[in-house]
Amino acid sequence: MKENIKIALLGIIALTLVIDTFILDESSSDLENPKSNIVANPTNQNNIITPNNPITIEPPKMDNHNHDKPSTTVKFAEMSHNFGEIMQDSKNTYVFKFTNTGKEPLIIENATGSCGCTVPTYPKHPIAPGETGDIEVVYSPGKQQGEQNKTVSITANTEPHITTLNISAVVKTP
Repeated sequence: MKENIKIALLGIIALTLVIDTFILDESSSDLENPKSNIVANPTNQNNIITPNNPITIEPPKMDNHNHDKPSTTVKFAEMSHNFGEIMQDSKNTYVFKFTNTGKEPLIIENATGSCGCTVPTYPKHPIAPGETGDIEVVYSPGKQQGEQNKTVSITANTEPHITTLNISAVVKTP
């Protein structure tokens, strides 16, 4: 008997939800039914969510690059460097040299290593057309062993926006 009561109550609840959702929302005005006055987004004409006027969510723009900046070109003397054999827990530095070969100032927004063991330092000021600059990369392998390949990603007002530099080494144990 208790089971029949539970089923009946669930049926009543489900029927109430269906009536409230589909029948009442379509037949009552927006001002009389506060549930349908949910603000969705500016592109939704009445800012109302109903089955006939569903919400549209636009994802945030993930592109952090400022495309208003004029693009330029950059030329690196070398795109990769091999440290050869190095020891664990050592500090190894290499300087990548580049030239702004474009007609606009080069603005480096960021430089990141592929792991915490690869740390680049880059100029924070604009590099004028024809000027040169340096990106210093310090590779500290810690307890890594064997052949290692790491990257440094340079984000700038170039096309493409990201330039990848490579470093490699064979890390030996003491």
